Amino acid sequence: MTRNTKDIIVKSLTGVSVLLILFVIVAVLAITFAGGWKTLSWEFITSFPTDGMTTGGIFPALVGTALMTLIMTVAAVPFGTITAIYLAEYASERSILARTIRFAVKTLAVVPSIIFGLFGLGFFIKFVGFHLDSLFNNGELVWGQPNILWASLTMALLTLPIVIVSVEESIRTVPKEMREASLALGATKWQTIRQVVLPGSITGILTGTILAISRGAGEVAPILFTGAAYYLADLPNKMSDQFMSLGYHIYIMSTQSTNVDDTLPIQFATTLVLLLLTFSLSLVAVILRYRIRKKAR
Repeated sequence: MTRNTKDIIVKSLTGVSVLLILFVIVAVLAITFAGGWKTLSWEFITSFPTDGMTTGGIFPALVGTALMTLIMTVAAVPFGTITAIYLAEYASERSILARTIRFAVKTLAVVPSIIFGLFGLGFFIKFVGFHLDSLFNNGELVWGQPNILWASLTMALLTLPIVIVSVEESIRTVPKEMREASLALGATKWQTIRQVVLPGSITGILTGTILAISRGAGEVAPILFTGAAYYLADLPNKMSDQFMSLGYHIYIMSTQSTNVDDTLPIQFATTLVLLLLTFSLSLVAVILRYRIRKKAR
């Protein structure tokens, strides 16, 4: 077999793979849009569910998902960035601590999401929440129960490996010469990181944020035990409140509804809203990343 023949075979296989992936993506979006666009309306987005969630809208689930995603991002991105800075700038390649952290990050990345939910139940609710109630609430059940804060922190742990890996790789792309030039001009290590490394890797931080949002917004398993509710008549107004989630709402509608077939349009419309919400949050980060890149150039 000649080299040209091998090249043609490889190009054909890669081309077919790309087309297959594009077909699956387009098919999923098309089926979701076709099944939900008739139900999707402004009233559907801004109203509460009624009649056992077989009619009405998804407003509380939409607000709950947005709040959880924002809290998760605020919790995961700073800690992930700090960890990535330590691994890339301070830790030695032979450091046992750095190797342990990298091993932990790789392990967390492959742990099933349901395990994070069980961890959140045992650590945040049963341990942290129980002790907070014992210390500050005279044993009254406030933090020792599922709520939006514990669910968001559990999701932050789930997405933390994504942020760490993305930011560390971005930091390593900053040329070594820029660091050396900064140090040669008299800047300290931290000043070099703050003034040179972080601005040069800000796009990687935003990439990690985008990936974290995409992963966390639609997850259901971790929030089953830590904060998601079947139905709520009010929106969450404090961190110790439970919340409704779009992903959990879809799960309930497709498995626990009195008539699953009748709720199919609602399921498709809710899925379409979840995709639009995820795309919107990611689009904000993409636009911000583009403007930062353009300004840096």
